[in-house]
Amino acid sequence: MEIIQFETLESKLIKIEDVLVLLDSDVAELYGVETKRINENVKNNLDKFPDKSYMIELSSEEWQILKSDLTTSKKGGKTKPPKAFTEKGLYMLATILKSDCATQATLQIIETFAKVSRSIKKIKK
Repeated sequence: MEIIQFETLESKLIKIEDVLVLLDSDVAELYGVETKRINENVKNNLDKFPDKSYMIELSSEEWQILKSDLTTSKKGGKTKPPKAFTEKGLYMLATILKSDCATQATLQIIETFAKVSRSIKKIKK
């Protein structure tokens, strides 16, 4: 498996409702699966994502606003609003997606969230 670079992950993190998240399409790319596989697994395991502290389902209006802020054209082609996974939601995804690739990607994502969080705390001091 290819090692995911910190900078690559950090560039995919966005803030929604003052929380760092990864969009479903970015999670799928990092895990090496199709976005629909991520969303199918979530749909089949909704009990693992009980509230917005795990996953935020964007409304169409929120998605339109977010799309205008994103610079990558890939995001512009989505027809449905994406799901946005918080750090806790990514932990839960790791319990659902059982592959070596998913496990390694999750570990790297967790480390990136921790580094970004530490950086933000240093800036606020």
